[in-house]
Amino acid sequence: MLEQIDNSWRLVFKPYLSDLTTIANLLKQQEITPEYHQVMRVFERPVSHYRAVIVGQDPYPTSGLANGLAFSVDPIITKFPASLTNIFKEYVEDTGFDLPSHGDLSAWSEAGVALINTSLSLNLANKKEHLKIGWQKITALALSELAQQGAIAILWGNHAQLAGSCFAADCRIETVHPSPLSVYRGFFGSKPFTRTNELLIAKGKKPIDWKLS
Repeated sequence: MLEQIDNSWRLVFKPYLSDLTTIANLLKQQEITPEYHQVMRVFERPVSHYRAVIVGQDPYPTSGLANGLAFSVDPIITKFPASLTNIFKEYVEDTGFDLPSHGDLSAWSEAGVALINTSLSLNLANKKEHLKIGWQKITALALSELAQQGAIAILWGNHAQLAGSCFAADCRIETVHPSPLSVYRGFFGSKPFTRTNELLIAKGKKPIDWKLS
């Protein structure tokens, strides 16, 4: 798992490399989601690759759904989680692109969007356990590093907004979470994708190609 981390992230995580080793050893003993080799997937690309970030809380709590990127699902999944369905509704309305044929958000990661859950794994036998094994201090370091580099943070819901408070005010796009419980209280119509590109362009940076197939 640790071998997947790009060297630029290794420097960021240097104070907690022993913690990461402890977490890795724990995960090897459990049935987790995403699969073990996908847990650190967001850190396979260099820090400098990312110009935007979407913050989630933890992986989908069902085996076979999560693929190591926040809100993303395995390409073979045909029934999307409710939050992802709502994200796609806003995506179509905001960008004008067609509804994606699958829920794999890898293309966003490739385009420069870090899809980070504050807890990178979930124990299927005890779904709250991994909220307390040390992930938060590691992902907080990652978000702080992205904030220092001027990335634009898309923060959906109170949890993401708290985690992303390290980003400058002019680098944050904040709305309610896209879950069915809150989506009609300001998520729809919030235009997070085009607003992110407007902020990037204003800062002289390349916009994100949000198009999914």
